Amino acid sequence: MNTLTSNPVETDASPRRSLKRVAAAAAVGNFVEWFDSAAYAVMSVTIAKLFFPSYSTTAALLAVWAIFAGGFIARPLGAAFFGRYGDRIGRNKMLGLCVLIMSAATFCIGILPPFAVIGVWAPILLFIFRAVQGFTTGGEYTGSSAFIVEYAPAGKRATYASVIPATVGLASVAGALLGAAITATLSAEDLQSWGWRIPFLLAAPLGLIGLYIRSKVDDTPVFRGLEKKGEVAKKPLGDAVRMCARQIFTLFGYSITNAVAYYLMSSYMIAYMTSSLHYTSTDSMITSMVTMLVYTITCPLAARASDRFGRKTMLLFACLGFVVMTIPAFAIMPLGLGFAILGTSILGALVAVIGTSNVPALVEMFPSSVRASGSAIGYTLAYVLFGGTAPFVATGLVAGFGTPLAPAFYLMGVAVVSAAVVILFFRETKNLSLSRTTVL
Repeated sequence: MNTLTSNPVETDASPRRSLKRVAAAAAVGNFVEWFDSAAYAVMSVTIAKLFFPSYSTTAALLAVWAIFAGGFIARPLGAAFFGRYGDRIGRNKMLGLCVLIMSAATFCIGILPPFAVIGVWAPILLFIFRAVQGFTTGGEYTGSSAFIVEYAPAGKRATYASVIPATVGLASVAGALLGAAITATLSAEDLQSWGWRIPFLLAAPLGLIGLYIRSKVDDTPVFRGLEKKGEVAKKPLGDAVRMCARQIFTLFGYSITNAVAYYLMSSYMIAYMTSSLHYTSTDSMITSMVTMLVYTITCPLAARASDRFGRKTMLLFACLGFVVMTIPAFAIMPLGLGFAILGTSILGALVAVIGTSNVPALVEMFPSSVRASGSAIGYTLAYVLFGGTAPFVATGLVAGFGTPLAPAFYLMGVAVVSAAVVILFFRETKNLSLSRTTVL
């Protein structure tokens, strides 16, 4: 088997209508997932008051972000479960289960009574539902990435797969817009009484729509090929760890920058601008929406560059961009709303560059028989250890060092590590066959 070029099943692209259905099926679960994250970020100050009323503002926010990070604890279990499921049963069946569980957990957050009603059970249940969300997220992003990349025409994998990170941006914009509309139209009493629940309750209809769309699409040509040849792995998780340790480490090594940068840009930035830079909530939400629009618009452009210049070039460009531009971006944020938007938009564009090469690379670097398992492990560990903790660490660094530039130094340091990993360990993947069962 030629492991360096795409084989006929990849070059023989599906009809345009079929590819649109595939893109919709891959994107819908990500929309639900990241819409929830955006809702949690937008409502973080209100959630802090309702679920941790006896703490100071900073302590309550730290508690909220600790629970946010706690939702990531279950991700490795979800990665192991759904990765194995995706390699043994199929990518699409796994994604259908993901979106169903994820939307149910998000809906439960929306009906959760506050501390004043059920006491300490309020934060405990909030943590449990966040953990369930994290469990499903462990398989959602990498599973949907494998799904769309395995369908994409050769030479356009990153372009088609850019729908995954772009959907993340659209979901964040939708969450921010809804949050802005809710806070602008409701009184403080109504917001704390029932208004904060609206974004979470929307997860139920969105999840049902996602389940329906995914049920209408066949599994990928690559997985069907594995079934036809009898090459479906019996123990994909163990095989992935045994065969692909280098790939898992490499994916983890550069994904930590993707994780920290994304969660600083999206989940943390609204609270940061309000509490540390003293902007109004409206200004913070406007900045967040513009930044996520910049991120979303940049995704297809960066993806085309990835298909042309390769994954390694674009990953390294993004990492070095964070090293050079993060401190200047943070430094100009206090100078006025326009500068705040410019600073966060710089970060948003760089996140798009690294994310649009990460999606096809995490699929391409693993053999088809262990792809869902191997990619889920490496990617999920990065987001558990660095992504989910990023808002908590950033808040603590600002409080501990007394400077709003503290998160910038943290992101810059992480980017240095990722750049070294890309240079030393990453091997170009854009021309590799997706149907191969051999390791690089």
